[in-house]
Amino acid sequence: MSIDSFLTWIKAGAVLLTALLGIPAQAALRPNIIFINCDDLGYGDLACYGARDIRTPHLDQMATEGTRFTDFSVTSALCTPSRASLMTGRYPGRSGLAVGVLRPDAAGGLPATELTLAEVAKSAGYATGCIGKWHLGFKPGLRPMDQGFDSYYGVLHNLDHFETVVFEKEGGMPVLRGHEVERRPAVPAEMTGLYTEEALKFIESHRDQPFFLYLGHAMPHLPFDASPRFKGKSARGLYGDVVEELDDSTGQILTRLRALGLADKTLVIFTSDNGPERKTPGTAAPLTGSKHTVHEGGLRVPCVAWWPGRVPAGLTCGEFLSTLDVLPTLAALTGATLPAGLKLDGSDVSPVLLHSAPSPRRTLYSLYGLKMNRKESMREGSWKLHLTSPPTLYQLTNDVAETNDIAAQHPDVVERLTRLAAQHRQDTRIPERPKPVKQ
Repeated sequence: MSIDSFLTWIKAGAVLLTALLGIPAQAALRPNIIFINCDDLGYGDLACYGARDIRTPHLDQMATEGTRFTDFSVTSALCTPSRASLMTGRYPGRSGLAVGVLRPDAAGGLPATELTLAEVAKSAGYATGCIGKWHLGFKPGLRPMDQGFDSYYGVLHNLDHFETVVFEKEGGMPVLRGHEVERRPAVPAEMTGLYTEEALKFIESHRDQPFFLYLGHAMPHLPFDASPRFKGKSARGLYGDVVEELDDSTGQILTRLRALGLADKTLVIFTSDNGPERKTPGTAAPLTGSKHTVHEGGLRVPCVAWWPGRVPAGLTCGEFLSTLDVLPTLAALTGATLPAGLKLDGSDVSPVLLHSAPSPRRTLYSLYGLKMNRKESMREGSWKLHLTSPPTLYQLTNDVAETNDIAAQHPDVVERLTRLAAQHRQDTRIPERPKPVKQ
């Protein structure tokens, strides 16, 4: 028997054994996984999503070689709750992080009892690394290396004045390596370059073992800035320069994977934690809304998946997906076993990712704000209900911009989604909206 025939026989046997044992086929794949999460990047900020004044050739090529998702949503248009859902596969209310962002003086964060993406990957024998923004807890016991990551490099916080002011007397916002301060202050224009360099080092040093890398970019969150090589290059000013540098960063990572022979062994996902900040030139076009809303422009984000030979190339996928689905999907791909009884709000969508199968996701509850400023929406398939007074209803298939309220024509749908939202609030520990006080 030739070597090729022998290897073919071995692979066929492995597939048969997998089928006989009832193990999902994708569990045997065990790819390296790199999850790139930008901060406040809008749905319409990339050329492959329609931007005409920002050049993103590397992400465009990534989409050509992989799959571009057009209906991928976060649970909240705000940093902390969005990241809590991504890290756990659970609505943020379950971990007590449903609303608001954690500031540097916050005593709490993502509870240590929550199972994170890193812990799932680690349980499957993966090396785990976190680079960049965390925003899920800053006290000992709540930082990335307390939540399953083997290594950490970056700034735990935002770089805006509300957070940097806390560190002024200490010499500025710290950049950490592990638990130790490596430099001060963190300079916005340097962050994308620093994080890219660290990502390349991580890939290089873990080339011979399965790894999971979470890269949380600081950009283009305010105060956004770009390195000198990119300044003045974009037709959308400094904001565009920043996005073009993020594109270059992603290109460097894909190039390094190819050079190391890891391209066909690595799944790379590029996305954003929520829609664009309304005080920036970011755009969610053709969607309505931005960060701090429950409109699609705040919740639906760009998402490109790349894994040569596994993720379909050149595909645009309109299946309904969410960051809630990332953890169970990662578990399936890595072969990790999740704890019995773990309550997840996401599903394994690896069949969607690898085979363009229909998505199992049907609903998504979203919340932003406190007390009388609270905004809520309940989505079921293509129906989207805003729980305003009176409620407004949209059919996203024909009205993705949410401009045509059809609540009056579909009272049955309004009633059903209102009940569904109430069930989600109860299940995820969200208090009812306070009633207005009569004067």
